[in-house]
Amino acid sequence: MRLVIVSNRLPFTVSFNEGLPQFKSSSGGLSTGLASYLQQSSSVAQNRPDYFWLGWPGASIAPEHEAAVRKFGEEQFKCAPVFLPEESMEHFYHGFCNKTIWPLFHYFPSLTQYDESYWQEYKNVNRIFGEAVVNALKPDDMVWIHDYHLMLLPKLIREKFPEMPIGFFLHIPFPSYEVFRLMPRAWREEIIEGLLGSSLIGFHTHDYARDFLTSALRTCGYEHQLGILTLRDRVVKVDTFPMGIDFERFSKAAQSSETETQLAELRKKCVGQKVIFSVDRLDYTKGLINRLRGYDLFLKNNPQWHGKVVFIISVAPSRIGVESYQAMKLELEQMVGRITGAYGNVHWTPLIYQYRNLGFEEIVALYRLCDVALITPVRDGMNLVAKEFVAARPDKKGVLILSEMAGAAKEMGEAIIINPVHIEDFARALEQALTMPDDEQIRRNEILQERLRRYDVNRWADEFVQSMVSTQKTEAARRARLLTGKALTTLVQQYRAAKQRSLLLDYDGTLVPFATEPKLAQPDAEVIELLSALGNDPANEVVIISGRPRRDLESWFGKLPVSLVAEHGVWLRNKNSDWRMLKAITTEWKERVRPILQLYVDRLPGALLEEKEFSLAWHFRRADPEQASQRAKELIDDLSGFTRNIDVQVLEGNKVIEVRNTGVNKGTAALEWLTPREADFILGIGDDWTDEDLFRALPSSAFSVRVGLANTAARYYLSNHTAVRRMLREFAVQNQQVP
Repeated sequence: MRLVIVSNRLPFTVSFNEGLPQFKSSSGGLSTGLASYLQQSSSVAQNRPDYFWLGWPGASIAPEHEAAVRKFGEEQFKCAPVFLPEESMEHFYHGFCNKTIWPLFHYFPSLTQYDESYWQEYKNVNRIFGEAVVNALKPDDMVWIHDYHLMLLPKLIREKFPEMPIGFFLHIPFPSYEVFRLMPRAWREEIIEGLLGSSLIGFHTHDYARDFLTSALRTCGYEHQLGILTLRDRVVKVDTFPMGIDFERFSKAAQSSETETQLAELRKKCVGQKVIFSVDRLDYTKGLINRLRGYDLFLKNNPQWHGKVVFIISVAPSRIGVESYQAMKLELEQMVGRITGAYGNVHWTPLIYQYRNLGFEEIVALYRLCDVALITPVRDGMNLVAKEFVAARPDKKGVLILSEMAGAAKEMGEAIIINPVHIEDFARALEQALTMPDDEQIRRNEILQERLRRYDVNRWADEFVQSMVSTQKTEAARRARLLTGKALTTLVQQYRAAKQRSLLLDYDGTLVPFATEPKLAQPDAEVIELLSALGNDPANEVVIISGRPRRDLESWFGKLPVSLVAEHGVWLRNKNSDWRMLKAITTEWKERVRPILQLYVDRLPGALLEEKEFSLAWHFRRADPEQASQRAKELIDDLSGFTRNIDVQVLEGNKVIEVRNTGVNKGTAALEWLTPREADFILGIGDDWTDEDLFRALPSSAFSVRVGLANTAARYYLSNHTAVRRMLREFAVQNQQVP
């Protein structure tokens, strides 16, 4: 098995010098983290899969240079570049990714742009990536897609490789539904459906996973059970995988002779001063302005620290051509100047500001130097800088001040956790950190180091990949029961060979899709034609077994050569006969139960009460899905207590809760046709929990089929009503061919 990694950027970037391509390793957390895992994968862990990496090389590549870039990627990194024109990157990367998804998912809706041309280019680039991935895949591969640039890609691959294990990991926050819904409905629906092409979707924290599940429910109506979303034809697992770092790399680098030399030089420049250090790229999500304001307040409130502390703030250039970033850089530099002017003197500079990219060795030396690491983003998916600082402290000293808005805060509770928009928090945290005793620093960092060493980037990747494999095994077991291929061929052959056949068919969700209201789900011409063809075969006994009232079934199918069962088995009608009751039952209980159901209709906008002759049904398909889910649980709880001493039962269906008499169900109704008739081919199909009674009543030789995935007594699955019709159409064609 080969692991195919797909990300917007490759582990190397391409630039041009005098018209010739120049290559260098990428510096991002994703690239360095995965590169560490993959290098160890090939040299240490024998049970890890081989890998292949696809992504954009970081520049627009002229056709005459594509071969050289492709060769370098294959030979040095096991990579294949996805070439994109410069105009695509302008609308895709600088447009939709950086001006729509990035600000919205980081809770900056006022900075979010909703440009249709950006969205169309985002879809186009995802299609380009999809074609590149599909062309590179082998049948036994598994795919791991990374980050917000490619959220439509899982579905595009799934359409071509329906049984392939596909994982997706989001490295930024997933916002709450109230923020996510600010995106146009069509866009957010397509993003959710795109992500749900995955087998496994991973997030850094439980909060992000919860917000995604809520958005999947409220955007597309997909409910989950313990993080498992059951779609019509497969399941999707949503889980938490907090990304780690290459702990040993930072730990060893911090103790190297090169670092010790740099550290000695730095300490000479900071004699007699405590050092506060922060490093971030220029971005409004990083909270740089608030960080300086907090330091300003600390100096104002604590004059005794003047001359005894210095704040080294390093800012890496980012999105240089974007006006808002340039404006932020200007504000940042003005504040640096103001603080320096207000508190500094010829003997002391309170701030050292660097606007440049630091090399790995420089950053490690500064991690070693500082007494306090100030990592305070306003919103961050994980923030690996906080983890790097802890890993780079062999002396186990130094204090980490960390924003509660960073994903890392969920794992690093031993740090001083602050609110990054509350500058008083900064001032108090800095005072606490600078006065913290050494033994307390060591106690906290020992716990943090042990945790980070245990759950490093290799374990993070291993757990994600193993979870993909586990999910794939579960899917394989489910697919073994999917009624396709050889199993379907066998069923059709037995149908053709049979002398007497019983076909027991549910209606809603089985022959037709669900409708927003029960009265809207009338049969179309294809259903009528199929049932007529099957019912006219003298070898067939076709029975529609439905929970619908008999007036609906009579109106729709009364003239067809089929038998009918209404209200889950209360009413039966043999073809060309009158309706009869399966057993004598009463409806006295309805007067007591109806007010409860009506109360919940009133409490849930969009819910409705359907009254049948011998049952009551509370429908909530049109209601808000999250509120409906809660109300449904409350209603079931109320009904279970209220109906304990009444001869009725409460059934949970698909967006419906129904109360009916006990002792009458689809299974007992089916026996009315199966007992007197010695059929040598029996088929029962249904999509709901009410159909489980039917499946259990069928003999072991029968074919039972559940529409949609679920824990079921049925032998097989079909994905949806379309697959059911396709199978029945094949039966009908066979009827016409057999003399």
